[in-house]
Amino acid sequence: MLTLSANAKINLTLDILGTREDGYHEVAMIMQEISLHDTLSMGKINQGISLTIVIEGQQGTLQADESNLCWKAAALVQKEYNLQEGVEIHLTKRIPMAAGLAGGSADAAAVLKGMNYLFRLGMTEARLCELGARLGSDIPFCIMGGTMLATGRGEILTRLPSFPRLSVVLAKPPVDVSTAWAYKTYDAGYDGPHPDNEAMLEAIHGGDAHKAAGLLCNVLEGVTETEHPVIADYKRLMMEHGAMASMMSGSGPTVFGLVREKQQAWHLADTLKKYDGEAGVFVAETLG
Repeated sequence: MLTLSANAKINLTLDILGTREDGYHEVAMIMQEISLHDTLSMGKINQGISLTIVIEGQQGTLQADESNLCWKAAALVQKEYNLQEGVEIHLTKRIPMAAGLAGGSADAAAVLKGMNYLFRLGMTEARLCELGARLGSDIPFCIMGGTMLATGRGEILTRLPSFPRLSVVLAKPPVDVSTAWAYKTYDAGYDGPHPDNEAMLEAIHGGDAHKAAGLLCNVLEGVTETEHPVIADYKRLMMEHGAMASMMSGSGPTVFGLVREKQQAWHLADTLKKYDGEAGVFVAETLG
C-alpha cells in the first residue's frame, strides 16, 4: 500500500476580478500550504475502484461513491490511460469539510499522484495539474503546494518563495457555507476592501512575515461574516490572544490566526476551545 498526505491550504489573499464567459469567477489570490492533512492509503486491485472513508474528530458524512472527488480522480486516470487494473483507496479525513481549506481538492490531488506512482504512468507535474483542473480549480495548487499566486479561475499558478515558517491556529465554527452561495452573494453587491496583492508579493519575496500578516485580505470574508457573525468573534479572540493577524480562509467559515511561537499557538487553541466547545480547532504550520 502507498501512503500519502493531503495537505490543507489557507488563503493569504483572495480577490475577485469579475465573472468569466465560462461562468467561473476571475480571481487573484495567494494560497499557502499548511501541515493539517488527511491521509490516503492506495493499492492495486483486480478491477474497478474501492473507496473507504474514516472521519476523525468532526461531525458529518462523506459519500464513498462516484460523487466523491477521490473516486472521480481515480476514474479520470483510469479512463485517460485505459487502465485495466483497479485501485483501492482508504481516506482518513481530518481536514474539516466545507470549510474553505480545500480538503476535498487535496484528497483528489493525492489520488492523482498516487495513481501516477502505482501504475508507473510517468505523468509530469504539469500533466497532473491539467487533469486536476478538470475536476476542481484548487486541485492544481494542492498538487504543487507551497506558496502560490493563483489567477484565472484559480488554476493558473505562479510559484512564490516559501512563506516564513509560522504556526497556524484554525477554528471552524459549527456552520456550513456553500461556496456557490458566497460568490453569488458577493456578486449581488460587495463594497468592502480588496487585497493589495502586489504588496503581499513584495512582502513574501522579502521574507517579511510581519508585513505580510498586515496585508491579509479576503473579499468573501465580509460576505460570510454577515451571515455568520461568529467569524468576527473568532477573529477578535485570536487577535486578543497573540495572533499576528487573523482572517477567514476561502469562502469560509474557517478562521485562521498566524502565530510566531508554537507554545503561544497551543494557548490560543485552548482559548478558542473554551470559548466554543463545538468549534473544530487545529494547530498547524506553514509549509514550503
